[in-house]
Amino acid sequence: RRRLAPLNEDNGRFLLLAALIAAYLSAGATVFSALESPSEAAAQLRWNRTLHNFSRIFNISLPELRAFLRSYEAAMAAGIRVDALRPRWDFPGAFYFVGTVVSTIGFGMTTPATVAGKVFLIVYGLFGCAGTILFFNLFLERIISLLAFIMKACYERQLRRSGLLPPNFRRGPAVSGVGSLVGWKPSVYHVMLILGIFAIALSCCASAMYTAVEGWNYVDSLYYCFVTFSTIGFGDLVSNQNAVYQHQGLYRFGNFMFILMGVCCIYSLFNVISIVIKQILNWVLKKFECRCCPKCHKSSTRLSRRNAITPGARLRRHNVAMDADGQYDSDTEGRRLSGEMISMRELTASSKVSLAILQKQLSETANGYPRNVCINTRQNGFSAGVGALAIMNNRLAETSDSR
Repeated sequence: RRRLAPLNEDNGRFLLLAALIAAYLSAGATVFSALESPSEAAAQLRWNRTLHNFSRIFNISLPELRAFLRSYEAAMAAGIRVDALRPRWDFPGAFYFVGTVVSTIGFGMTTPATVAGKVFLIVYGLFGCAGTILFFNLFLERIISLLAFIMKACYERQLRRSGLLPPNFRRGPAVSGVGSLVGWKPSVYHVMLILGIFAIALSCCASAMYTAVEGWNYVDSLYYCFVTFSTIGFGDLVSNQNAVYQHQGLYRFGNFMFILMGVCCIYSLFNVISIVIKQILNWVLKKFECRCCPKCHKSSTRLSRRNAITPGARLRRHNVAMDADGQYDSDTEGRRLSGEMISMRELTASSKVSLAILQKQLSETANGYPRNVCINTRQNGFSAGVGALAIMNNRLAETSDSR
């Protein structure tokens, strides 16, 4: 009988993440239901009482009053308000609308009402959203490049102060040795910390502007910044909607720049956090590896005993070690008396060779020249990930050995 193949690391990580997301959604739904459901019920009770009192005082039947309120709701959906607001579909308003479309913010305060507008939005959003996601990925690549350059300069300065680098040390691919920075990459945790601090500072500055101009309280302004910058876009709070502002042109420009920088920064931060979540999933998978399968545990125990490595594999390891270090031990040198097929010295040497290959994969930004070393040639072109995940895997340190 044919046995089912065990789940590989990628499928196990995917299933574990799906289970965690389902649990996370359930927990969030429980918390929000407990927090918001009593307020919703109380508001519904107050509204029904107000509706009946208005119908009784002004002698208006409830069906007529409800029909009027439905007409008012339709007017609100079309963008008509009691207070004077700015035009929704003039050029600045339409530009604001398309910006929320391609960035996937989607406030919902402006929507096309004509059939032609809805059809054009489908085609326009298809290419616009794709191009904006590409822009976000390119921004992520460049912000990581800038952070890598700055962090490496600080790291070199620290090494010079400690005396580990000579004063005339210059970065370059030809430099090698103990004092060089070959293989150095910025830490994903340091990058996450820097992006988090920048996002908080940007949100605080933007919230101060919205509090002063829109008249919101500071907590509502922070809430609006997170909802907008993360492209959630509920639409309960929307900036730049009044007809007239003081210094209106300057405020519109500042609003546009804050939203643009905030979305790019939060997008980059989300991708860094996703890498950290992936590392946590890898750690969990390693903890539970082969615990549910006694046969796998027994086979791994057998592999750790003698004759674990075949002569062919041993010969290949020796050839790699000879190419890397220029040294080659004899067949009997360092071998244990128990008759194992490979000595501990050979195994240690092969581990050093693997580490050396990893160190050759330098970051383009940190070392100034592209990488052309492939660790595993059996992997296809998509094995390292695509998009933002591939950018983070290639440029940050903790992700190099996550697969």
